[in-house]
Formats: sequence, structure tokens, C-alpha cells
Amino acid sequence: MWREKAGLFLQLIRWDRPAGWLLLLWPTLSALWIAAGGFPGWHLLGVFALGTVLMRSAGCCVNDVADREFDKHVKRTAGRPVTRGALSVKEALLFGAVLALAAFALVLTTNPVAIAWSFAALAISLAYPYAKRYVSMPQAVLGVAFSFGIPMAFAAVQSRVPMLAWVLLLGNLFWVLAYDTEYAMVDRDDDLKIGMKTSAITLGRMDVPVVMTCYLLYLLVWVFALRRFDLGMVFYLAIALAAAQAVWHWLLIRPREQGGCFKAFRLNHWLGFTVFAGVALGYL
Repeated sequence: MWREKAGLFLQLIRWDRPAGWLLLLWPTLSALWIAAGGFPGWHLLGVFALGTVLMRSAGCCVNDVADREFDKHVKRTAGRPVTRGALSVKEALLFGAVLALAAFALVLTTNPVAIAWSFAALAISLAYPYAKRYVSMPQAVLGVAFSFGIPMAFAAVQSRVPMLAWVLLLGNLFWVLAYDTEYAMVDRDDDLKIGMKTSAITLGRMDVPVVMTCYLLYLLVWVFALRRFDLGMVFYLAIALAAAQAVWHWLLIRPREQGGCFKAFRLNHWLGFTVFAGVALGYL
């Protein structure tokens, strides 16, 4: 019995699909390296790596509770544990609270500035699941939530959040808009039927051009922001490789078929890893 219940909780947090937390991890680690001017130390690396997994998992719990009625009408999400009644709302929320508290315990080992900013990060994470009901581009809200590890990293390393952190957050927000619009393109038909608001619906036939523009803006903003750090050719090679991956994604999403759009979304963590590798190697 307990093994079955444990399996349901693992399904709830998408344990078998690590792409979700990897999308948060790479920009956060990039910010850690930039803030520290190189390797940030094992303590902060552990705090932010584990904290990213915990907060992403907690976010899944809240999201599935918030969307349980909508998810029943979407083929891809109808089998989620809360949606099909295998886990109760109370169980999902309690589990999410435990995960969030564990993440907060990690933040408590940093400094008061990072602790203070963690409350803003939590508030944005809780707001996103409900933004899909009222905001025509809820992916922008997700972009802030998925990018907030950047100012958190600067706060933990430098006990302040400089303008550079917000510029990097802006750039990363464009990347989130790109890959989450690809994700929304998968469910567009179902979302139209149930009245869900997404960027894929709002953009219509402009979805593919906007996705590619967002990829371009993401890479340009990060190059502009980091140009003074003398990261060397390895960083610019990584940016070129990331741009090549974006072109590959364009080939996948151009026909607007569900399989291609979902594949492009799932591959985005490699793009993020490529940028992180360029940053980390640039500091060697």
C-alpha cells in the first residue's frame, strides 16, 4: 500500500520527467557562477541544486490542485494523480507544503537577503497556476517564477541583488516564453475547448515567429549582460551552439504538430545546459 502511495507522490512531482526542474536549474547555476566569479562552493551549489528540485516539485503539487478540473478535459493530463482522484487535494497540498518548507530550510543556511527574497519567489510560484485563468500570456508569469533563482543566487552570494541579476532574469524570461509556448502549442486544441488562456492561443499563427524571437532575445540579452566579464571564446561558442539548437527547435515546431512541439519543449534543458557550460567554462 505504501509503495503504491509513494509512487503516486512521485507521479505528482513528475519525478520521471526531470526536464522540468532542469529548466530551472541551469539558469540558476549560471547565475551562481556569475555572482561568485566562478565556482560558488559546495554549500551554495547543494542549496540551489536541491532547492530547485524541491520548489519545482512543490509547484507541481499546487499546479495540479489548481488545474484538476481543467486537466480532466486534456488527454495529456487526465491521468494525473489528483485529477483522477488517486490523491486527494489535501494530500497533494500537504506534500507540497512539506517540500516548500524543506526548500526554505535550505535557504535559511544562506543569509538574510536571500531569505527575504525567498518569500517573493514563493508568492510568484503560487500565483502562476491561477494566472492561466485571467492573463492572456500566463507564460510571462511562469517566466518570472522560473527565473527567480537568478536574483536568489546573487542574494545568496553577494547579499544584494544588483541590476545585472534583473537583466539576466529578463533575458531568461524570454527563454521561458519560448519553451512554454512550445508546450502550450501541444494542448492548444484542448485549451480552446475548456477556455484556458495560453500564449499559444493568444498568439495564433504568430506563435512560431514569436517563439524564435524570444530565443533570439534570450541569447542577445545574456551576451550583452555578460560581455564585460571576459568569459572568452568558449562562452561565445556555447551561445552559438545554443542558437543552433534553437534553429533545430524551429524545424520541430514549424509544422505545429503536437509531437514536434512537445519534443522541442523537452529538449530545451540541453539549450540551458549549453549556456551554463559556456559560463562555467569561461570562468576556468
